[in-house]
Amino acid sequence: MTKNIIYALDFDGVICHSAIETAITGWKAAQDLWPDKKNQDITQQDIDNFCYLRPLIETGYEAILIMYYLQKGGLVDNMFASYQEIIDETIIAHNLNTDDLKILFGQTRDQWINENKIDWLSNNSLFAGITEKLKALHIDHWHIITTKQEHFVHYILQGHDIYLSDDHVYGLDCKMSKQEVLIELLEQYPEKEIIFIEDRLATLIGILNNPKLNTIRLQLVDWGYNSTSDREVAKKLGITVITQSEFLNSHKNLQH
Repeated sequence: MTKNIIYALDFDGVICHSAIETAITGWKAAQDLWPDKKNQDITQQDIDNFCYLRPLIETGYEAILIMYYLQKGGLVDNMFASYQEIIDETIIAHNLNTDDLKILFGQTRDQWINENKIDWLSNNSLFAGITEKLKALHIDHWHIITTKQEHFVHYILQGHDIYLSDDHVYGLDCKMSKQEVLIELLEQYPEKEIIFIEDRLATLIGILNNPKLNTIRLQLVDWGYNSTSDREVAKKLGITVITQSEFLNSHKNLQH
């Protein structure tokens, strides 16, 4: 029975502990947008503040706006309480658009990689045990669904000696929502059970409310970028909260 399972895995917060790299990339990109901040060095406190806010992010470009807010002395608790309002106000006040921010965020990453790929990779570690788990899984049994650009996913996986074909990675460049990707996977694997593993509660709630996706098994990880209250809400909604150990030890017959 379990050989009929397909894992659909989010990347950041499930596979990759990318918050520090995302913070630094956001900081660099913000300094390009606002040159008056150019000579400010990122501090450990800035990184810690970003990590506190990281559960609020849906797409990486938002890190640019968070880091700009922190650079100009914004209060972390204020942003946590009014996140979307502050993000929207910053975009409007500076006449920005999300497409351009996504391009800038990707270009800033690419520049860092071109200058020092080893340093960039060192800030994109995989969570403990995940490398071994993914290497053991047969390629036919897992896909990645992420808001990260695909080539960055491949860079990170290959840096850990994990190779996944392009058609198993759905990222920002495919211009599909996670719900749309899951619908496509259901069509692609009509006889299989799909388990979607995510660290963002809002994403799972959206799927839960989509009747086209009511056969997808939803799991929220307890090691990613979410809060204790998120995990409590998930349980009340019937979404399974899984530990790292439970994931690492699950479905071992899906291995090579």
